Amino acid sequence: MPLKILIIGFVWPEPQSSAAGGRMLQLIRLFQEQDWEVVFASAAMDSDFMYDLESIGIQRQKILLNDSSFDFFIKECNPEIVLFDRFMIEEQFGWRVAENCPDALRILDTEDLHCLQQARQLAFKETRQFAEADLFSDVAKREAASIFRCDISLIISEFEMDLLQKTFKIDASLLYYLPFLLEPINESIIQRWPSFGERNDFVFIGNFLHEPNWNAVQYLKEAIWPLIRKRLPEAQLHIYGAYPSQKVLQLHQPLSGFHVMGRAGDADEIVRKAKVVLAPLRFGAGIKGKLVEAMQCGTPSVTTSIGAEAMEIDGEWNGFICDNPEDFANAAVALYSDKLLWQKACESGISIFNRRYLKSNFEVPFIKHIISLQKALISHRLNNFTGAMLMHHTLNSTKYMSRWIEEKNK
Repeated sequence: MPLKILIIGFVWPEPQSSAAGGRMLQLIRLFQEQDWEVVFASAAMDSDFMYDLESIGIQRQKILLNDSSFDFFIKECNPEIVLFDRFMIEEQFGWRVAENCPDALRILDTEDLHCLQQARQLAFKETRQFAEADLFSDVAKREAASIFRCDISLIISEFEMDLLQKTFKIDASLLYYLPFLLEPINESIIQRWPSFGERNDFVFIGNFLHEPNWNAVQYLKEAIWPLIRKRLPEAQLHIYGAYPSQKVLQLHQPLSGFHVMGRAGDADEIVRKAKVVLAPLRFGAGIKGKLVEAMQCGTPSVTTSIGAEAMEIDGEWNGFICDNPEDFANAAVALYSDKLLWQKACESGISIFNRRYLKSNFEVPFIKHIISLQKALISHRLNNFTGAMLMHHTLNSTKYMSRWIEEKNK
């Protein structure tokens, strides 16, 4: 019998704007392939770039924060599965789901660990090395509590799977490793890629609402690009990304080959035509969509240890991993100038992609796991006393805060 799954989104998916939007669309399509009925609800404002969910048969429902109208909606919807898009959404709606649909399987899609990104960002801004103690923040407590309250949480990075179990002592039964779900790079795709000689320029691409991307562009402008330009005086760097602020646009400097282009119309086409992707990320978490996209397009990349985290395989990379400006610039120039080196990097990218991100490797085990959890939900929850305890306190704190806000708003 087909199941009904309700997805509560932090935003309406924008697959052309961010890796998170692409990830959400991958999950939606996977659920649809099981003939499950998918309903997508969000309290976010509509955007000009959101995906047309209704065009693929998804019911779209606008909901309100701190409003009991959601209780009536979810009772009528009556899903067997509810997926929360990031822990902030579980905090807002999790207790309402538990109260009105107690038998629904609750899934948290973490996207990436917010506490890890914020801890690294804080250490960077304080110009010191990141330490494990940085992880134990208020954000970490909220995020871990959300993971405990849910029946299963989807983790996109093996590094984060390990961190959650070893550092936060979260039982493996509450976590499920599920990276990007993509089609393989086959010979037919490779034959359509532009060759080394047909490509030009460097490219960076990333959503500017995401702080690590803005920081990476600053790093490029101030420390890395002048070194590359000195070696390659005619080279051009094109910076693309959704939602650029005025401070991003002010970095546009064509005379030095530094072009801030704004939103990419067709990101794949742009990356395919580029010779090298530059991604000097100094903090962040999860899997970097821009680097997976580079592999998909046959474009080598230079990134940092943070950028390649949980993506490289036994030191193999789609180019080079460098953590200081001089090494980064040297690697970028070498890839740009050496055809054989460039081709070897492409081959490594294909290998990593086809070993790590194939949908066919993950879809069947994941769906089987979800169905088995749904069938054995009572016993699964009995083994998660911490989650039950946290849900109890949530129902008696978050619930009444939300009720108070609702009354205040009246």
